[in-house]
Amino acid sequence: MAGPGRSRGIAKNPLDCHERALRLLSVRPRSERELRSRLLRAGFEAEEVEAELIRLEAVGLIDDDAFARQAVEHEVLVRRSGHRAIASRLGSRGLDRETVERALAELGAEDEETRVVELARSRRSRLAGLPPEKAFARLAAFLARRGYSPDLARRAARTALAVEDQDPGLG
Repeated sequence: MAGPGRSRGIAKNPLDCHERALRLLSVRPRSERELRSRLLRAGFEAEEVEAELIRLEAVGLIDDDAFARQAVEHEVLVRRSGHRAIASRLGSRGLDRETVERALAELGAEDEETRVVELARSRRSRLAGLPPEKAFARLAAFLARRGYSPDLARRAARTALAVEDQDPGLG
């Protein structure tokens, strides 16, 4: 059924490229690659998409470095993710590794060990009723899923649970 002002013969994509790009950016910030992909999938011509991306970059609506800083800040401060998870998540959103690493460095997010120990300590109370080996295994696995290296996750779990390094069952 056609809505007001629309006829049945209107194309699937009644918005022009600029309007579509602005709508996509109004939902959430996007990387240049992510926006390019969405516009091409929407059926716009490559030349039109490239011209629009240049236009949006010129007025500051696309800025991969600012996008990376904002996303890294969220990942570090809110999600408390490790570098590996951050790089993976932002890579899937169209950012290259160098851009992500610059954003991590700018935020002073290089002290991953402090963050992982704080995260491990914040999760410690949830494991209170478990045997030490099981609590250690669950905490280390949780930290690894958050993007911390397995070695760093085990060290942080040991620290948070006050486990001695010599305990053979918690390796």
